[in-house]
Formats: sequence, structure tokens, C-alpha cells
Amino acid sequence: MDINLIFKIAAVGILVSVLNQILKQSGRDEQAFLTTLAGLILVLFWIVPYISELFKTIQNLFTL
Repeated sequence: MDINLIFKIAAVGILVSVLNQILKQSGRDEQAFLTTLAGLILVLFWIVPYISELFKTIQNLFTL
């Protein structure tokens, strides 16, 4: 697994949490929720290929 992916996920998490706090303090709860949701979707798009590869590896392991 690439270490850069972990750093990217951490950076998105920090950025989303800061934006979330700023938006909540200014009374924009809907935008805070959408920002969190966008960050989650972005990270899921990055992780899905690795999860797919994991399932393929597990499937190959048990078909031996």
C-alpha cells in the first residue's frame, strides 16, 4: 500500500474537520454536512480500488 494514500487521507480529514468547525461556528450546518460528505466520498473513491484488490486476493487465496 502506498504511504502517500495515507497522507492524502489524513490531509483530507484535517481539512474537512477545520472547514466543518468554521462552517458550524458561522451557522451553516448544511454546508458543514455537505463538506463532510464530500470528503467522505473523495476518500472512498481513493480506497475502492484497494478494497477490490483485497477481495480478489482473498478470492484467489480460497480457490487454491
